[in-house]
Amino acid sequence: MTAREYGQYCGVTRALELIGERWALLIVRDLLVGPRRYGELAAGLPRIPSNILAARLKELQAAGIIRRGPRSRIIVYELTPYGRELEPVVLALGAWGFKAMGDPRTDQIVTPDSMTMALRTAFRPDVAADLPPTAYGARFGDAGLLIRVDGPALHVARGDGPVDLSFAAGPDIRRVISGELAPERAIATGVVEVLRGPGDLLDRFASTFHLAA
Repeated sequence: MTAREYGQYCGVTRALELIGERWALLIVRDLLVGPRRYGELAAGLPRIPSNILAARLKELQAAGIIRRGPRSRIIVYELTPYGRELEPVVLALGAWGFKAMGDPRTDQIVTPDSMTMALRTAFRPDVAADLPPTAYGARFGDAGLLIRVDGPALHVARGDGPVDLSFAAGPDIRRVISGELAPERAIATGVVEVLRGPGDLLDRFASTFHLAA
């Protein structure tokens, strides 16, 4: 590992030495969604310099957090079991950071992997367990996701399929998830555009995915 050392014998210190370098945790975040090729990681983190991405991948491999898993002749990167133990840490950080997000800047984007992890962070399985199974087709900017909720189980994937409600939204969907903006008001003001299906299902979405700001 070439990451910085803090000179302290502490679990938090060691964790920061392993994943505290810039971009490292975002690489882990995207790999929690699924294995990714180098180009897919670069596309999901459009501001990361190529030399930094290569360095972080090498460091994370050396730490046993990720590994190269060959698929035919294509090399993909995936989390090791040790790396997957970071999932509750990443989800907790996402919930904590959500409280300080504020309004989106014009240069900020939503990626499929970042939105997938945001939905996993906001998912309330206890609420969903009492609701009918529901499928949502959601487009967040360029990120198109198929969201299936079946009781306490959540499945999020890229692509299309049969859905009960299809809608489009920008980063301001945060205001719906936080409860700051009521679903019907979000539709009326254009924060959410219903593409197909009954708009009142957005109430179910807001109940199923909720994080207090």
